[in-house]
Amino acid sequence: MATYNHLPVYKASYELLVELFRWTKDFNREYKFTIGESIKKETINMITNIFRANGSYSERAIIIQSARENIETIRLFLRLLKDLKQINLKKFIYLNEKIESVSKQLSAWQKSSK
Repeated sequence: MATYNHLPVYKASYELLVELFRWTKDFNREYKFTIGESIKKETINMITNIFRANGSYSERAIIIQSARENIETIRLFLRLLKDLKQINLKKFIYLNEKIESVSKQLSAWQKSSK
């Protein structure tokens, strides 16, 4: 078994987290401490679930499902931020591609765990 930091899904999730930290600092103050903090916390929770799933055999599918719920919540926050004009279309597409990559990897991992 590979350690969690060598998992492709972990690496992609971590890259997403770094991008979100870099990007949320430029939000309007109104959104920086509400939606900005929420999207960062949700991403950290997702990475934590990936770590937990890698170390658990008996509950792996359940934990991966939690990580998939996290990524869908992140996707929702991202769309909201686009609609609130906190990110431009180019950045939205870039981040959405990263989210989609993580989502596909989690889905494949969940299927292989069943």
